[in-house]
Amino acid sequence: MSSPWVQAQEVPARFYLKSLSGANAVPVIYKSMSGNTNPFDPASFVTPNANFDATMTMVGYAKSLPVMDRAAMVAFILPMGRISGEVNAGGITASQSTKGFGDPMAEFDINLIGPPAQKDIPAAMRYEPGFSLDVLADLAVPIGEYDNDKSLNIGQNRWYGRVGFPMTWQIDAWVPGQRTTFELLPAAWIFGDNDDFMGQTMETDPMYRLDAHLTRDFTERLWGSLDASWYNGGKATINGVAGDKIDSTQVGLTLGYAMDDNINLTVGYMSTINDDAPGDMSMDSFMLTFVYGWHPIIEGSKRLKHGE
Repeated sequence: MSSPWVQAQEVPARFYLKSLSGANAVPVIYKSMSGNTNPFDPASFVTPNANFDATMTMVGYAKSLPVMDRAAMVAFILPMGRISGEVNAGGITASQSTKGFGDPMAEFDINLIGPPAQKDIPAAMRYEPGFSLDVLADLAVPIGEYDNDKSLNIGQNRWYGRVGFPMTWQIDAWVPGQRTTFELLPAAWIFGDNDDFMGQTMETDPMYRLDAHLTRDFTERLWGSLDASWYNGGKATINGVAGDKIDSTQVGLTLGYAMDDNINLTVGYMSTINDDAPGDMSMDSFMLTFVYGWHPIIEGSKRLKHGE
């Protein structure tokens, strides 16, 4: 019953568009998932003839800031939830379940190519992404819920992280209600060893992932996205016995809505498409994202406008 937290790291389209330096955001992400992998482990280890059901909530904090005139972001996120799973082997069904907090993760993202950091409101009003390229680095700290007597866990008992390169192409004019983007995020997940996987050592090859989004405004507040993800790698070796690597594709849809200047909601669904063979990753997920954002200067100008 070993497993992937790669699913947990999905973020909606338009996540890496830039905002006014000094802005703050609190994301709350809810996910419901089912399939033959554990959504809390980013190695995407497939268990044939298994079925996992998971609910996950992630709460975080992000702040934008300028670094040498480039737009940057630091973020922290904590996953929590519950998983249950069943495996049928030789007519015998084995069940496991677990709940609690996962491994917290920190992220740093900085823009390499694109508009300079938005240091004042006029710069924010002039912002257009054009072609933008970032580099990001994630690191997960292995302090989540872990039981070495179980193969199904929320925490992973090992260090792991990601290096990625978010890219955004602006298509046509950057006018609210008419904005269109094409976005790519190639990334590599790198894993340390779990030296107590049911009394054994588990090593995992890097997992490579490519996310793509084609987004379009429907109105000034409502937008949609066609989404796709490709996974390759992540072969696990337990005490010298190697498993199979993953080669899987997911497709999905996202709708995003700006309720006001501070609150944004997105709803998305993803499902694997090349999942017929027993060893293929089979997974579908529903994701609801709530983001509350604010900036001291903008909040202050609102209070002045309303005479508070």
